Amino acid sequence: MKELLRPYRLAPGARVAVVATSGPVPEERLQAGLDVLRGWDLDPVVAPHVLDRHGTFDYLAGSDADRAADLQSAWCDPAVDAVLCARGGYGAQRMADLLDWEAMRAAGPKVFVGFSDVTALHEAFAARLGIVTLHGPMAAGIDFVKNTRAQEHLRATLFAPETVRAITSGGTALVPGRARGVTLGGCLCLLAAELGTPHARPSAAGGLLCLEDVGEETYRLDRYLTQLLRAGRLDGVRGVLLGSWVDCGTPDRVRALLADRLGGLGVPVAADFGFGHCEGALTIPFGVAAELDADAGTLTLDEPALR
Repeated sequence: MKELLRPYRLAPGARVAVVATSGPVPEERLQAGLDVLRGWDLDPVVAPHVLDRHGTFDYLAGSDADRAADLQSAWCDPAVDAVLCARGGYGAQRMADLLDWEAMRAAGPKVFVGFSDVTALHEAFAARLGIVTLHGPMAAGIDFVKNTRAQEHLRATLFAPETVRAITSGGTALVPGRARGVTLGGCLCLLAAELGTPHARPSAAGGLLCLEDVGEETYRLDRYLTQLLRAGRLDGVRGVLLGSWVDCGTPDRVRALLADRLGGLGVPVAADFGFGHCEGALTIPFGVAAELDADAGTLTLDEPALR
């Protein structure tokens, strides 16, 4: 797996667009998130359809076409330096094929931030645009609005990425050891759902795979992992980083499942790495070469996430 092109870091006064790619966005949390961004001396602009609601399916933030148009317009606007997703939920897969990937590639690289359902777009941006993206807090997310650690780790990654080349989890090793590779991954159920789609990479070979999820019963996690294993998606993976598993069963049961399904890969597996659907979530860049030390609970980037 090759390294991807790193976008440029942000500077004070940078314009950042907030888009809704998936579920409906609470206006109060959006406004609180915009206040945080302004406090960072950024110039946030809200895409036209961020507060929309789908007329039939209330789990979507407006129509697929409008969500896609907002993302594409923001990405192709030369005055916009970064695109931040407002929240996850569901819906990114529905609009991914409506984007003009040629036009977005021609617009050049810029910062893209999100997680959860946005995993589908992390995969697409890697496969179609070949750029590094940031798996991190979203502009209208509770963690972004209320948690200082989540805010500051994302802020440092955006403005001073050289200061966060070493990401320390404080977690433990599920399988000990060190490994080198290129980071990728996201929400487990989305990675399983992406199999066979036009934007999914066929393999995690050469990669350090980051996995997390929320609100999934343990047997469902088993199903997703087994599906990835049977499809060959994990063949050649160099190491695995495990984030949060909130409301996915008891920690001991989830840990036992992860050991059962991933232990046979014969690669280091770091648990409790502190990214995803957890309080104070760390920002993890996808598409950068790094070294994982599962025993120490550290991920050390070869280069800063952003130029």
